[in-house]
Amino acid sequence: MPALPALPPNAARLPTTPQLHALLTIIRDKNTPRSDFIFYSDRIIRLLVEEGLNHLPVLERTVMTPTGCPYTGVAFEGRICGVSILRAGEAMESGLRECCRSVRIGKILIQRDEETAKPKLFYAKLPEDIEHRWVLLLDPMLATGGSAIQAIQVLLDHGVKAERILFLNMIASPEGLDAIWNACPQVRVVSAWVDARLSAQNCIIPGLGDYGDRYYSG
Repeated sequence: MPALPALPPNAARLPTTPQLHALLTIIRDKNTPRSDFIFYSDRIIRLLVEEGLNHLPVLERTVMTPTGCPYTGVAFEGRICGVSILRAGEAMESGLRECCRSVRIGKILIQRDEETAKPKLFYAKLPEDIEHRWVLLLDPMLATGGSAIQAIQVLLDHGVKAERILFLNMIASPEGLDAIWNACPQVRVVSAWVDARLSAQNCIIPGLGDYGDRYYSG
């Protein structure tokens, strides 16, 4: 198993287990058929969403059990919503819905401007009350961090507090994590795995290729 790089203070990753490592091995394999890529990606996404929910605040709550005894547990503090960065981020929406019933989901489309080579906002549709919610920002891959930072700025412009944003991604680069830490240190990031580096072409190494193409096109 490869050595794990150090993380910035605002970042966390899933516990390193044989199951996670096996799932990642399957989806990294260029010969994995699309149906298997989707199935095993969805399993990782479910693990990632569940870990992300562990980073949200809770309040003490007492309920009455069927035996007539009170039980003091916890409940989530406030409402949440998901926001996917199109198009690959949409692949994570079903995993969020499986964990959070009737969750509202917004969408942000960011593409590279061919003239400036920088990320540019093309579309944003968000819940009207998003400033009052905890936001799970969804995108499977974190490379340079440019699109994620742009999406975070869109959320900030809509009144969301930085400390209420949790960015979930499957595979991150150390450079991308550092970029988010430097630009938005109050935003928390949870990754399933952190790879070694970016290539000269800003591709995650070893990575798994274009996630959106493999998930949607095969």
